[in-house]
Amino acid sequence: MRRLIVPLPFLLVVIGSAIATQPTNFAGEYADRSFLNGQATFQMSLEQSASTVTVWFSAGYNDGHGLLPEADGSGKITPKGTVEFTFKDSARNAGTGTIARAGEDIIVSFKTTRVADSRCLELYRQNMRLKKVGKK
Repeated sequence: MRRLIVPLPFLLVVIGSAIATQPTNFAGEYADRSFLNGQATFQMSLEQSASTVTVWFSAGYNDGHGLLPEADGSGKITPKGTVEFTFKDSARNAGTGTIARAGEDIIVSFKTTRVADSRCLELYRQNMRLKKVGKK
């Protein structure tokens, strides 16, 4: 019987590569309850299956004025470890976005590609930090 002896450094490289190729986990509930200097709330829910991420979010002013858009979309985890997604909201606006991890939190940036109701635009910003909410 012949035995194959594999050097330890080779095994460590193979195991390290397998771990490194696992997609970052983005799943969870996130929110900024002090959005727009405390005037509004922005919340986002992310579900993930392998490298596909389903996105849902809503935003609105705490006093109830203006539109309260809800949106959903989907995206993929990029080789850079971020999520690139597309979305459509309840006001028929559409756009793209990027999500990056920041510890337990996420940083979200939006770009609208179709504007049907401009009242939503101030809610779709760049570099929005959303804190993880729910179970810790």
